Order: sequence, then structure tokens, then C-alpha cells
Amino acid sequence: MADSQGVWGIEIGQAGLKAIRLRYAEAADQVLAVAFDYIPHPKILSQPDAIPEELIPQALEKFLERNKVKGDRLAISVPGHTSLLKFIKLPPVEASKVAEIVKYEARQQIPFALDDVIWDYQSLTGGADEDTGFMLDAEVGLFAMKRDQLMGHLRPFSNAKLEIELIQSAPLAIFNMLSYDQLGLRNTDGEPVSDEHQILIDIGADNTTMLVTNGEKIWIRNIPMGGNHFTRALSKDMKLTFAKAEHLKCNATKSPDPKAVFQALRPVFNDFVAEIQRSIGYFSSVNREAKIARVVGVGNGFKMAGLQKFLEQNLQYEVVRLDRFHSVVGDSVLSDPLFEENILTFAVPYGLALQGLRQTVLKTSLLPPEILRARMIRHKKPWAIAAAAVLLFGFAASTAGYSNVMDSYSVDRFGAQEQEASSVVTNKTSFQSAYDQKKGELKKVRDSEELLVEPLKTREYWLELYRAINACLPRDVDDDRDTEEIQHQKRIKLISITSEYVGDLKTAWFDKLTLENKTHMDADEQATPPSGSGYVFTLVGIHYHNDRERDKDNTHVDFIVNNFLKNLQQWKVTPPKTSVPIPVGQIGISHPTIITSSESQRIYDPEGYKLRMSNERNATRGMGADPYGTAGGGAEYGTSARPGFGPAASPGFGPAATPGFGAGRNPRLSPLSGIPGGVPGVTALQEPTGTEIVQTDFVIQFIWKQTPPLERVEQPATTESENSNPTPTE
Repeated sequence: MADSQGVWGIEIGQAGLKAIRLRYAEAADQVLAVAFDYIPHPKILSQPDAIPEELIPQALEKFLERNKVKGDRLAISVPGHTSLLKFIKLPPVEASKVAEIVKYEARQQIPFALDDVIWDYQSLTGGADEDTGFMLDAEVGLFAMKRDQLMGHLRPFSNAKLEIELIQSAPLAIFNMLSYDQLGLRNTDGEPVSDEHQILIDIGADNTTMLVTNGEKIWIRNIPMGGNHFTRALSKDMKLTFAKAEHLKCNATKSPDPKAVFQALRPVFNDFVAEIQRSIGYFSSVNREAKIARVVGVGNGFKMAGLQKFLEQNLQYEVVRLDRFHSVVGDSVLSDPLFEENILTFAVPYGLALQGLRQTVLKTSLLPPEILRARMIRHKKPWAIAAAAVLLFGFAASTAGYSNVMDSYSVDRFGAQEQEASSVVTNKTSFQSAYDQKKGELKKVRDSEELLVEPLKTREYWLELYRAINACLPRDVDDDRDTEEIQHQKRIKLISITSEYVGDLKTAWFDKLTLENKTHMDADEQATPPSGSGYVFTLVGIHYHNDRERDKDNTHVDFIVNNFLKNLQQWKVTPPKTSVPIPVGQIGISHPTIITSSESQRIYDPEGYKLRMSNERNATRGMGADPYGTAGGGAEYGTSARPGFGPAASPGFGPAATPGFGAGRNPRLSPLSGIPGGVPGVTALQEPTGTEIVQTDFVIQFIWKQTPPLERVEQPATTESENSNPTPTE
């Protein structure tokens, strides 16, 4: 139910103070105009010699002398050109999340930090869908003003000890007036809205507000032209003072030469109409279905002779000047000659008072929230004091009751029991201390046990890792090939497996790899560097598979890629002669790639020493720091070091980081593998006999992160290539 308390709508403009007091009569369901006041300033505030800080308090003091405002609510306006008015169309959003979306939009639309502005919003169109609960075609009005400017407008009222209940932007107050008084819209939802739009032009002293609305949608533009522009044109053209030019503008038809006056005003008329036409054109371009019915003029600037007719001729719309309010009664106000003469300036105070009575659709306010909180606390303080008094009285009564009980206490009656209770407390404290001491000793023992068994928790992961590496190694299977000859055997021998813990796998390992190092890496892993910490494993190995006659595309480094590296890149691997899959990628292995690879000629002698180096090549190389021919003259003697692969390709992780492999090895060769090991009595300069084969040396590195079983993800969808190669060594 609407409140019947009186509301004053007050606007302090450039020319003077305008105020109107409205009250709502519940029995008649009617708004009553009870009182009004119009106090012109001695000078227009925008004049160079005017001091607003003095003139505004003077007008406010005179207003308070003439009128009683105690017990009434006060609503004031702030200029439209100093406030931000934005109308935002929201995407489909849940009704409960509109406030969150609007706050995000406020950060984008308001060119200041939200702590530096006072802002509010209201949904204008659209509603929640009953089926989905989403707001469809919702349009929200976002209104804001810088805090320091708003406090400057509020300061004269605070100095006068007046409590303001509502602060509204002047264009929105005009919208309240137009929608309530001219369009007949009230504060209830679901009222029909006309498709026809009306244009309201409020001509102020320095600015003109242009508002287009049908009562639901709002479009506002501030035009930086007002009545003072016409006055300055007369002052400049006719060489008059500002005061005389203002008087001549208001009485142009009574001047000795009206034609000269209108001739001087014509350029300003043309510029003013051009701005309005430009604004109407823009509005029509973004609202093509909108139909403009008429133009309504307010503001004392609209009283200039000839302006109404000039606008009507150039805009091609009906132009009317507001001469009465239709939805308010009160002859004592509405029939007063002073009110009738200045009714055009009361549109803003009228709209403010209507919103103060809660009769308008628009309900936003720019009153700072800290003022509202302080006012609420002050109003509730008497109730808080009364509650505290009740509590204090209850506490006093309770204390008196306990005092009566205490009087019945006697040391003779309860002395023995007190001593017994004290003894129990002492024993309890002693037992508690002993218990805490034993508890601390037990914790130390458990901490020691935890340190002992901690490594056991993860040792199974390491065993599982080595089992996975072993499962990925190729093996000879029963087929029609001759596996007695070493160059036909599908075997890779790992010389060493080392690991190093790295805190940042991306920067310390992945970023240091060259493009050539990443050539054989899985495409997805190549595009996705590892993150976090983990272990970098380095596998150093050799193989002699070089069956060019039967498998020419599966030799040298290609044999490593196709028969070992690709197995390390799989999610699971099923070794030959078994159906139990071994997890590879699932246990944390990732980013396997070849770091270095090289080939060199060897002599295979099945009767004597299994592998020897060519006598001629040893002599040529000189058995120096490069016994395998991976540098210098390697290309001349059959050694083909792959471009981009070498110890420098991955600083800190290449073959040079693995003792016993790479430059500087003992030139003596092992009788079993050809790897330097030092066989007594055998040197590399012995005459080679047997079959000449190719030895391929390689270094593979991969990442391993310990992955407990509960953290392992399910096996990804099997690709066609994985289905076609269930046993990677076949």
C-alpha cells in the first residue's frame, strides 16, 4: 500500500530552486499537490561572476524559511550531463544471476573504479521464462555518478541538516513524470505499453536533455546547448550585456525590433534543430520499428517565442508545450499564477516527488549506501537501547537470585568435600601430564617408523616403471627369419638407465631440446610441454639390426623408432607370448624422444671375440677421444652422425651426462657387446675377421611422474593403428 506521507521533490537548477510537495490520498487513489515553491537565483549560476557556493545555500535557506519540511521525505535531482545513463541488453541469463552480470557490465561500462562512483540499476524489459527460469530479451538501465560530484550536490542539504531519502538523475525524473502523467503508467507490473514513442525535450540553461520513450524502453541524449546559447547570441550580435540580452530573449515580441532579435537568434535555432534531427535520425536507425507520435517540450527555455513553431516546421512532428499536469489534483497549487507561469520548470521536481511516493515504474536511487546504513543504525538505536535495558534488568534479577543461593553456603558443611574435590583435580592433573608424556614418546616412535617405511610406499612404482621399459624392448619371435645372425636379430641392448629429478620439466628440459630432438616425439606431446616436477630418464643403448635385404625401411635409428620408441609412446603395451597388458603412459611415462643416434662399422666374429673394430679405421681415427667415429672423419668411414643429434642437443641430459658412454671412453672392446670394457690381451688393432655389421648407438630420454593407481585415468579410446599392432615387437 502506498505511503500517505508527504514528499518534496526539489531541483536546484542554473536559474533557481524549484520544489513541489505531493501526498498520496489512499481513499481516492489520487496524488495531491499540496505545496510548491519557486526561488530564482539573483544570477544564473553559469555566469562568470556568479558564485554557486553562495547562491545555492541562500536559495535553500529561503526555501526552509517559507516551507515546513519536518516529517516529510525529500527527493533531489542531479544534472543529467554529470551522470552516466546506460541501457544494456543482456544475453539469456538466469534471473538469480542478473545482479552478478550487471556488476560485470558496470565494470566495463563505467570508466572509473566502482569504489569511486555511486551506481544503481533496474531491469526495464524482459522477464523470467516460466519453463527455463532464464531472463529473455532483458534490458537493464545502469545509472552512475562520480562519488565526489554527487557529494558536492548533497553538501548544501547536509549543511542545512536535511535528510535526503532519494537522489535521482534529472532525465530519469523527467521520465517518471512523462510515464506517469502523460502515458498513464503506474508502479504495477503488466500494464500495456504503447508502440508509439514520445520525444521530450527539456531545455535548460546550458544543456538540453532529449528523451525518447514509450514508457518501457528509454533512450537519452544530452545536447550541449541551452537557453544561455540564445542569450549569448543576442549579447554578441546586439552588443548587449548578458542581463539585458536575457531580458530581451524573454520578451522578444515586445522589443522595438522583433525581426532583428529573431535574425540574431536564427543561427542558434538552426544549430539546435540540427542537433535534434541528428539525434532522432540515430535513434530511428537503431530502433527501426519505433514510431514517434509527438514532441513534448519542457523547461523555461521552451518559452522562447517562435521556438515551438520552428521545431514543428523542421522536425515534421507535432510539437506541444507542457501546460498542465494530468494525473495530479490540488487547485491551491495548480491554479496559482506563479506555478502556471513556471510549470515548464516543474517537470523534474514533479517526477522526483512521484518516485518518492513510490508511484513510478523507475525505483533506482543514487543515495550513497553508507548514508543509508548510518541512518538505519540511528533509527534502530532506541530499540537497541531498550533491548539492552531489558537484558540488564534480567541480569540483575538473576544475580540477586544467585546471591540468595550463595547465602546458604557454609564452609563447615562443605569443607571436606572441597578438599576431596581439590585432591581429585590434583590427581587428574598428574595423570594427564604422565599421559601427555607417553603420548609424546609414542609419537616420536611412530615418526621414526614413518621415516623407515616411507621409501617402501613408492618402490613398487619404480619396479613397475622398469617392468614397463622392459616390456617395450623388442624381442625375437618365432618366424621364418634367421635369427642366428646378429644383424637379423630384433634386439636392443640398454647400456645404462639413469634418472634425474627436475623441479621444472618445461624450462629445465623441454625448452632446451632442439627441433631435431623433438622430431620423433608424439605430435600431441610435442605441442604440449610437460609441467611441474618429475624425473628425466636417460636410456643409453645399442643395436645391430640391419636387415636391409628383408626389411630395408627398419634399420639403424628407424628400427629404434618403430620397435622401441613407439612402444614407450603407447598407453599400454602387450609383450609377445602374453595377453597381460603393461601400462606405459598410464603410469606416468610421457614425451619419449631420441636425443642422439649414430652408426659405425663393426666386425662380427662368432668363433672368437664377438665384436671388434676395423683395424684400418682404428688406425685412421687414431683411437683418440672419439672411438666410435661420431665426430671428425665419421662420414668418411661409414659413420653417419644424424644432423642435430649430439651431446650438445640437450645440455645436462645428453650422452655426456652418462658416465661410460660418449667421448673419452677406453678404446678396448668388450668380447660380448663391443662396449668399452677392457679385455686383457686384446686390443683394437687386431686383424679383423668375420662379418662386417653396423652398430647403432642411441640415447633416449623421457619424462616420468610417479602416478599412484588411484590417480591413473582410464585408457583412452583405442585408435585403428593401436588395434592393428597389439604386440609392438612383431
